[in-house]
Amino acid sequence: MNKFISIVCGMLIITLLNACTPTRVSDQVKLPDRDNWHHKPTDPVEMTRTDLTSWWEGFQDPLLNNLISRALNANHDLRIAKARVREAATLVTIAESALYPSIDLFSSGGREKKIDRIIGVPGNQGIELITPTADAISGGLAARWEIDLFGGRHLEAEAAIAQSAGTEEALRAVQVGLLAQVATNYLELRGLQKRISLQQEHIAVQREKLRALQLFAKNGLATEADVANQEALLKSTESALPVLTSTAMTLTHRLGVLLGEPPENLETRLSQTMPLPVAIPGVPELLPADLLSQRPDLRLAKTEVTAAAANLGAARADLYPKLVLSASGGFGALAVGGFSSLAESVYTLGSGLTMPLFNAGRIRAHITAVDARLDQAALNYEKTFLLALEDVENAFVAHTTSKERKKQLSDAEKSAQKAYQSTDALYQRGVKDYLSLLDARRNTLTVGDERAKAETAMCVSMVSLYRALGGGWDNTTAANRAQNEGIKPK
Repeated sequence: MNKFISIVCGMLIITLLNACTPTRVSDQVKLPDRDNWHHKPTDPVEMTRTDLTSWWEGFQDPLLNNLISRALNANHDLRIAKARVREAATLVTIAESALYPSIDLFSSGGREKKIDRIIGVPGNQGIELITPTADAISGGLAARWEIDLFGGRHLEAEAAIAQSAGTEEALRAVQVGLLAQVATNYLELRGLQKRISLQQEHIAVQREKLRALQLFAKNGLATEADVANQEALLKSTESALPVLTSTAMTLTHRLGVLLGEPPENLETRLSQTMPLPVAIPGVPELLPADLLSQRPDLRLAKTEVTAAAANLGAARADLYPKLVLSASGGFGALAVGGFSSLAESVYTLGSGLTMPLFNAGRIRAHITAVDARLDQAALNYEKTFLLALEDVENAFVAHTTSKERKKQLSDAEKSAQKAYQSTDALYQRGVKDYLSLLDARRNTLTVGDERAKAETAMCVSMVSLYRALGGGWDNTTAANRAQNEGIKPK
């Protein structure tokens, strides 16, 4: 007994000294070095983490703020992602449970009659052989513990924790995408409403010109060809209005679904024409290295590398011996025939050591497969980082281009407005005819429509930039929590 206790104590000491897992695999991946952006605008602004977390507030639009708040509370994709986080957290508990002993309560009892249990009893004709009925009952506790000598169970727990962290990053990625979708659809809707208003005014001008040409044709001042051309132009202009209206309704329906509501719920609230936000957020001052901590998809890819590395270490641990300690103890009673019952406390102590000798290459093949998964995860991490760089660079280019185009079209609109005012002054003095005045007004509306499109594109480009930078969640809290907890088993 003392010898067994000594063996158990020795194995416990080995377990406690097993802080350094010999089969552990590094999860470090070298990424391309980038010091700065190639297409960063020349006017970035210093922003706090709060500004990056709630970037949509930079538009200073209360309705947009309300829509995003409702989407964060009720969006179905976000709720599904939260449920996956809860599921992954329970899988961590399951994986970590293998690090501890399992203790079970057992009990059994019954009546039995066996031919091998024959006893002799005095009888009328001497000793008689009988097979008595026996009543037996037992119960107690049984414990089993696999000593993690080479860290396989620890690494499996680390893989589960990394995968759980990955579901949290996936949740944040859904949130970042949701915020961008809501803001983009809302801004495009406001831009379309502005364009619909301009298109309606454009149609009114074309109708007035047609009316004037018809009147001139009656008096011989215009030809039938002039009237026919104007009718064709009017019909063409009118045909664009249903397309704009349909697109606006589609955006409204999409916003309803993003907010977790029936598509038509927002029609009344968003049908009122409102201008695009006057204010827009500034371009944040972030470096390429900041994407590693800010973008959820990059953080998710890193957790996949960590999980794959831990799984590889756990697979390698299968090559080494496994030690299992077991113990059970309880109470047992046996009553045979009319004899006095026997009752006794019982216990068993045991240990087992197993080591693979031949398995037709199964363990080695599994290690090779898991090693290939680690390579895939590492390559995916590198690819995701390159895609993130591309995403940001494209967003910078789109923002710069849309900003320049808006400025040019704003200047063009001012020139067209000035030309219209000059033509109106000349018309009042009788120098210009009425048709020239209508053409000047039509030109102003055409340029105004293009400026509205450019202004919408500039606002949407800022949304795309913040989405590319991973804005829309608080990474300060997550970073502090990761630093305090780490990816280690409990």
